[in-house]
Amino acid sequence: MKIAYITTYDLIDSSKWLKYNQGNYGSSRYIFNSLKSQNINIECIDNLQKKYAAISRLKWEFYRQVFQQDYYSWAESLICRNYSQQVKDKLAKINPDIIVSPEGFTPIAYLDSPQPLVLWIDTVIASLVDYYPYLSNLCYETKNNIYSLEKRGLQQCQTIIFTSDWAAQEAIKIYHLPKEKIKVIPRGANFEIYPGRSINDINTIIKSRDRTKIKLTYVGIDWQRKGGNLTLEIAEELHHSGLDIEMRIIGDLPKNLHKLPGFVNPIGYINKSTPEGKKYYYHLLADSHFLILPTQADITPNVLIEANAFGVPCISTCVGGIPTIIKNNLNGKLFNIDDVATNYCDYITHILQDYSNYEELAINSFYEYQNHLNWRVAANTAKQIFTDLM
Repeated sequence: MKIAYITTYDLIDSSKWLKYNQGNYGSSRYIFNSLKSQNINIECIDNLQKKYAAISRLKWEFYRQVFQQDYYSWAESLICRNYSQQVKDKLAKINPDIIVSPEGFTPIAYLDSPQPLVLWIDTVIASLVDYYPYLSNLCYETKNNIYSLEKRGLQQCQTIIFTSDWAAQEAIKIYHLPKEKIKVIPRGANFEIYPGRSINDINTIIKSRDRTKIKLTYVGIDWQRKGGNLTLEIAEELHHSGLDIEMRIIGDLPKNLHKLPGFVNPIGYINKSTPEGKKYYYHLLADSHFLILPTQADITPNVLIEANAFGVPCISTCVGGIPTIIKNNLNGKLFNIDDVATNYCDYITHILQDYSNYEELAINSFYEYQNHLNWRVAANTAKQIFTDLM
């Protein structure tokens, strides 16, 4: 089996990735590497040339200045057509059995190819329009292009792999796709766990956590969308209840840093592409009792899987594809979007009243990672899907 793997960006050099792209781009690279580990001959077509920059810049300025709306070049027909042509030219040299893209419609919307085409994505972009802030003020041209180009790309695919049941249902609802065309494979964690990690290793990590000070960790780039303010409310209420806590904030920080109480530790963005950053991030996760992410709009946040890989239960919200990852009282707990800080605090204090309950939840969190939420399982499942296409 020979696969051509397509991205517009540089898949290998993570130093070129913006912090907002780290999660998605990192997952794309792990998909690539995990398929390689299955003894699949896979070649990357990436780092495509972005042409027509002057035209897209003019359009962006026009819509911004005249209508105060957002225009995006990645949903520009002219640019997508050029990307597809670049891919087609490179495919002729590779001659693959299957084409796989983890990026959505942008590089494949106009890719007419005899080989089976597979998209492996979080969700269709159309499901995020007026849901994610950056897609909530679109100009008519971009909004129209998203629907038309995405529909065109999806129609060309033999199989579409989503990371959650929610994303699969959204695609069926919006584009009336046949169910037999759709598969669901949860992601793995965007880091490597050294070979041979056992339940004994996880038990050691869990047992080493401080029983007198409860350490909570929040990880998010978009402070508002990821529920940063609610996270602070949860920490405040737990502190006032008499619990000795440390609330770590990784990623985007609130504006009023000088007003944060002493039990909040504003760490900020950690560059996990460096050995130092990666080691520090691993330490913080392993040392945490819970990951807190009361996100208000999301798809399938990688950080939930990363936390489970260290035996850290996740407390989050029942939005987007998160219920595919987190199962109540197995590897965490999900709350409704309108639940308040008290609901979260009641759950945390209840679990901690009998510490053996917490330890069982933590161990089961690792089991979920080990059995379902890792790239080895994802690659095995995908390989069978690809084999069936040939």
